[in-house]
Amino acid sequence: MTRIVLFAAPIAIAASILVNGGGGDDSEPAADSPAAADPADSSVGPDPYAAANDEERRQLDERVAAMPAGLAAPAKREIAWKVLATSEGSTLDWRSQYAMIDDNGDGTGYTAGIIGFCSGTHDMLTFVEAFTKDHPDSPLAPYVPALRKVDGTGSHKGLDPGFTAAWKKSAADPVFRAAQDRVRDKQFFEPAVRLAKLDGLGTLGQFIYFDAMVLQGPGTDPDAFYGIRKAALAEADTVDEGGDEKVYLDAFLDAARAVMKSKKNQHDTSRIDTTQREFLYDGNLALEPPLTWKMYGDTFRVAS
Repeated sequence: MTRIVLFAAPIAIAASILVNGGGGDDSEPAADSPAAADPADSSVGPDPYAAANDEERRQLDERVAAMPAGLAAPAKREIAWKVLATSEGSTLDWRSQYAMIDDNGDGTGYTAGIIGFCSGTHDMLTFVEAFTKDHPDSPLAPYVPALRKVDGTGSHKGLDPGFTAAWKKSAADPVFRAAQDRVRDKQFFEPAVRLAKLDGLGTLGQFIYFDAMVLQGPGTDPDAFYGIRKAALAEADTVDEGGDEKVYLDAFLDAARAVMKSKKNQHDTSRIDTTQREFLYDGNLALEPPLTWKMYGDTFRVAS
């Protein structure tokens, strides 16, 4: 399996999002959420939600709410979790991924959880720090100092031999699983689906945005999500701009694939070549089952 590196640059994860679901009105993103943090200037291909003031955001929320549910519909969301799990862990059983932890030898340390937190790419550190601050009795709490020391490296120093067992033990706790869910939803899924809808994209396009945001991180560098979107916008118009959905998504996948090929740990581009591109070329913009795809040479199916 290809290792997932989530962040091109460190992105803080708010403890309130991880543990308490953010609190307050969900329409107002936390100050360090991707939607709030990403620049809105045209040089990166603006996220209209990031650029908006409070009243404009209210109007955008109403606009999105009036659209078909798309990937946010429970059945389609379940498909999204399954397809993502095949790329993260070569399994359809996405719930098994809460406890997943492994080192694939690509220099980013341990990868763990449903979105592939990495001990060497800062996101695991910020997640564990936030969680253990509110849950000091967590089995992971003793490993926070070691995670700080290995951050940015592939080292296991101070983590072995007990860290993997501590992660798996933590994953038996529904509170810990819910914290992983909130990171996935608030940091990746919700901003990706919202932006895809504002770009006029259907369910498949929403998944393509979500997957790219998970894989490359919601940053504005050329090799992060908003950089990929900027490259796609230079080649094709979004549906909201009057463009053809298939043409735009093809351009987006081209840009996403180029970024993957540029990274030493992402040379297997199955998630694009034999999954997302196949759905696109089949004309399945609604991501309607039955679905069949290949990931890393293995065939997966979702009947309904």
